[in-house]
Amino acid sequence: MARSFRRKSAAGEPAAHSFDPDAAATEAPSADGMRDRKRDPKRDAKDSDRGFGAWLKEIGTIVVIALVLSFLIKTFLFRAFFIPSGSMEETLEIDDRIFVNQLVPQPFDLQHGDIVVFRDTKGWLPPQAESSVSWFKEALIFVGLAPDESQQHLVKRVIGLPSDHVICCDAEGRITVNGEPLEEPYLFPGANPSDLPFDVVVPEGKVWVMGDHRNASADSRANRDKPGEGFVDIEDIEGRAAVIAWPLDRIGFLGNHPEVFDGIPDPEPSAQPTPTGS
Repeated sequence: MARSFRRKSAAGEPAAHSFDPDAAATEAPSADGMRDRKRDPKRDAKDSDRGFGAWLKEIGTIVVIALVLSFLIKTFLFRAFFIPSGSMEETLEIDDRIFVNQLVPQPFDLQHGDIVVFRDTKGWLPPQAESSVSWFKEALIFVGLAPDESQQHLVKRVIGLPSDHVICCDAEGRITVNGEPLEEPYLFPGANPSDLPFDVVVPEGKVWVMGDHRNASADSRANRDKPGEGFVDIEDIEGRAAVIAWPLDRIGFLGNHPEVFDGIPDPEPSAQPTPTGS
C-alpha cells in the first residue's frame, strides 16, 4: 500500500517561505553587490534642498571672504584711481585706471621719479560739483575695485625730495637737482623740461612734483602762490602709482626711471635758493 512521505526538516534548518516578487525586486543585489532600497521622493527632495542650501552657503562664504580681502587690500596695500587729465601724458593717458601702492611713503620711503597720487589740500584744483553715484558703484568703491571720483586727488612725478635744491634751468634748458642736470626720457614728445623758471629748496616733510606733459601740467611750478608755495606735504600722499590696470592694451607696471636720478648728489645742508637777479 502506497504511503505518502514528507521529509522532516532538519533541526535548526529554517522553514521554507513563500516567494514574494516585490520583495525580491526590492532586495535585488545592485551592481556593487549591495542591496538597493526603494526611492523615497520626499527624502530625495529634502536631500536636494539641503544640497542647494549648502551650495548657496559656500558661495556666500566665498563672496564675503573676497569682499573682506578686497577691503583690506584697499585699506592697507593698493587702491584704485583714474586719470582725469593729460598732465602725465604719455606715461599716463586720460581715463587710465591705476593701482596705487599705499606702502609708500610709509613704511617704504619715497624715491626721486616716483609717480605719486596725493590729496589736494592746498586748493590746486577748482571746486568739484557734486554728482550722484549708484549703490553698486559705491560698493565697488568701498572695497577698492573702483576709483573714488568724489575726492580731489592729483598725480605727478616726484622731482625734488626734502632738502633738494631744484632749479630750472641750466644753459641747455635742463632741470638740475643739487647741481646735477636731468635727462628726462618720460617727457611728452616735444615738451620742454620747463618753460617757467624756478629756483627752490624743498622744505622738510615736503616734495616738489611735476607732470610729464610739462606744457599741460599745473604742478608745483604753477601753484607757488597757493598755500604751501607749490610744495606737497608728504602726509598728503596716498601712495605710489604702481600699475596701469585699464584699458587692457595699456596694462603694465610703472617705473620711476632710477637711471635719471642716479647721479644726484646729497643735498647741501645750507642750500638756499639763488637770489633773484643774480
